[in-house]
Amino acid sequence: QVQLVESGGGLVQAGESLRLSCAASGSISGINDMGWYRQAPGKQRELVATITNIRRTNYANSVKGRFTISRENAKNTVYLQMNSLEPEDTAVYYCNANVVVTGKLFGLEVWGQGTLVTVTS
Repeated sequence: QVQLVESGGGLVQAGESLRLSCAASGSISGINDMGWYRQAPGKQRELVATITNIRRTNYANSVKGRFTISRENAKNTVYLQMNSLEPEDTAVYYCNANVVVTGKLFGLEVWGQGTLVTVTS
């Protein structure tokens, strides 16, 4: 069984920063793409940023220049550094990863439980 556990959410004021972490655990032989998504109240879940296993990144237009995604393969961990936070960034942030379980040929899509980020004005 594979799990993703997020941490780092919290309550901040506009303009401040937060760093989210997401660690994968279990019988893992490799991880392909990793990413962060978010869901604001009353809205659909949306992509924030993704990173491939060769560290190619992709960002939503709304966070470009403010957020940075990175990963540490040795720790099966992905990070999201969020700077210049805005009230519109308030949401539950979910980690996602395509994980190759030991003994399997193809990746399995796994989601974390989510971590709440609240930005006040």
